[in-house]
Amino acid sequence: MPDTPALGAAGLAALEERLAHDLLTLNWRARPWLPARSHGGQPVIDVLIIGAGQAGLAASMALAQQGIAAVLLDRAPRDYEGPWATTARMETLRSPKELTGPALGLPALTFRAWFEAQWGRAAWDTLDKIPRLQWMDYLRWYRRVTQADVRNEHRVTAIRPRADALVQVDLQTPAGKATWLARRVVLATGRDGLGGAQIPAFMQGLDRAAQGGLWAHSSDMLDYAALAAKRVGVIGVGSSAMDSAGTALECGAASVDLIARRAAMPTINKSKGSGVPGLTQGHHDLPDAWKWRIRRYINVQQVPPPHGSTLRVSRHAHAFFHFGCAVQGVTQRGRELHVATARGRFVFDFLILATGFAIDWAQKPEFAPFAAHVRSWGERYQPPAGEEDQELFDSPDLGPVFELRAKTPGACPGLERIHCFCYPAALSHGTVSGDIPAISDGARRLASGIAGLLYAEDVEQHFTALQAYAEPELLGDEWTPADTTQRVLRDPPLP
Repeated sequence: MPDTPALGAAGLAALEERLAHDLLTLNWRARPWLPARSHGGQPVIDVLIIGAGQAGLAASMALAQQGIAAVLLDRAPRDYEGPWATTARMETLRSPKELTGPALGLPALTFRAWFEAQWGRAAWDTLDKIPRLQWMDYLRWYRRVTQADVRNEHRVTAIRPRADALVQVDLQTPAGKATWLARRVVLATGRDGLGGAQIPAFMQGLDRAAQGGLWAHSSDMLDYAALAAKRVGVIGVGSSAMDSAGTALECGAASVDLIARRAAMPTINKSKGSGVPGLTQGHHDLPDAWKWRIRRYINVQQVPPPHGSTLRVSRHAHAFFHFGCAVQGVTQRGRELHVATARGRFVFDFLILATGFAIDWAQKPEFAPFAAHVRSWGERYQPPAGEEDQELFDSPDLGPVFELRAKTPGACPGLERIHCFCYPAALSHGTVSGDIPAISDGARRLASGIAGLLYAEDVEQHFTALQAYAEPELLGDEWTPADTTQRVLRDPPLP
């Protein structure tokens, strides 16, 4: 972009014109080529994407380049897809601002282009990291300019793979219950895509805040203003722990104690160190032992919270960091929670669990029709003694197009028509299906793979269309047949 672009709405309009021209010159939205299908008088959707956050939007745009129109379903109201404007509490994104995220190689579709069009190059140069809510604004713009077909307030109640090359999706919509049919279903369901919050056993029997209790998970919808003047405990010292602690402190908490099992704070982001193009493109083809080894190493080392997020907490005099405090039990006494740890007992008015997420099919009842049939990595690979990891054990064993695989072949017909394009795909494919750095690489892999699968399924129809193709390249009047006898040598008579 020029150093002195038109700013504000005029600058954004100019960027959108540039993007439209880029898409035109790249023939981005390929000509539709899939035969229309129906079943029982009901139209069949080629690809149905569950989730319209950044992964779903990127997948939709990548599919458009392949000439495949996807429909996206999201349970949230319009403009509130994903965690950014709801449950996320960080001030800024954790990724460097230069990463292009879901732009799919289109310069005019990047956050930077969107930002500079409105505020200019100088503002970009002074920007440290991307504000969380500004990233949400960018995704709202991304949805609009890519013309993503998103149906909001459509909650999936059941996904039922079938033996007739279809997947049935039951929905609760603003108009009532509905059933849709699709050839392929993509689960772009985020960090907790195949489960939910990981709740330690020591919280068993204690009601969450939603039930009037005294605790919540960091991913819960929570009114942090209600924590004013309260003693707040946070279990964990990772990124979400810092986000929750910082928000509680800024909302007037009397004190915040962060409790960690580890003896010291991790300081090096090993996950960042692994982010090279070779791993992005080659992880899926690595031997199982190497996949497990890499992912487990990152899990064991743990990802430290960002520098700024940690300072957001530590700048408060009434924030306290405790290490070597493995939690041994939690009990409620009146309106207090007593947390027993390896180094003593804490008393809190409210407790926040920043304990991450688990792959736990029971927390996703909409997956119940097929969940028991999905083969996990624990059923695929036996790690060496001492290398066990529950998250990796529970991760789904995915095929080259992120498709689910069955424990017993043939036991759940159609299971392979469900594609896991969310965080639990990391062990099979690397981190290309949820995080910002490589989301475009994953979306391209998913889209090109689905295009190939759909073509193979319809190859007879495509061959019939090929045989019937009769658009003339030549009309027959472009040349005049020569009198060949006048142009060839006459052989002399034989002696």
